[in-house]
Amino acid sequence: MGDLQVIGGIKKLNHTNYNTWSTCMMSYMQGQDLWEVVNGSETLQPEAEDTNGTLRKWKIKVGKALFALKTTIDDDMLEHIRDVKTPKEAWDTFAKLFSKKNDTRLQLLESELLSITQRNMTVAQYFHKVKSLCHEISELDPQAPIQETRMKRIVIHGLRSEYKGFITASEEEALYVHKGRGNFKQHGNGGFRRHNDKIKSHQGAGSSRAMGG
Repeated sequence: MGDLQVIGGIKKLNHTNYNTWSTCMMSYMQGQDLWEVVNGSETLQPEAEDTNGTLRKWKIKVGKALFALKTTIDDDMLEHIRDVKTPKEAWDTFAKLFSKKNDTRLQLLESELLSITQRNMTVAQYFHKVKSLCHEISELDPQAPIQETRMKRIVIHGLRSEYKGFITASEEEALYVHKGRGNFKQHGNGGFRRHNDKIKSHQGAGSSRAMGG
């Protein structure tokens, strides 16, 4: 719990969680009636005070929003917004900073995904690695999430040769069965998990035979 800030239980912004942090902070600011001074219709300071105390109220909101932003980020992140005057400046600073970082990170992840192979990993470890890469890529680029069909192709492509034939045969068998039932669409849902279970069973059987031999 040490790394959680009291404000809404939001985990502090670090180098890897900007998307999650910004979404949570936006919801928090909206709930506290502060979002308009961060990225809405009240980002500019009123020109002068009026009888309704508009300027004073604006400054109070700005102070609260800046406090919320500065206390939900790691210490090294604070250097980027230490001298900003408005929450709008702070918000835009992080948006710009992480858009550049995300592009670089996205390129690295996509390159790793294209070249990943099972090598000396177990089937379970390999499946988990591919799934984790796909999940992170989808978070960084929510406009183009990786679908299960593509993820399955990537998994099959990188499997060691002794498993490729098995999963291809299972795929053909499942396709035939679902077509025969007139429920081909169902085949896509959960197919990834079914293949995972079958391959792990196959891997376990192979290990048992090796031990028995």
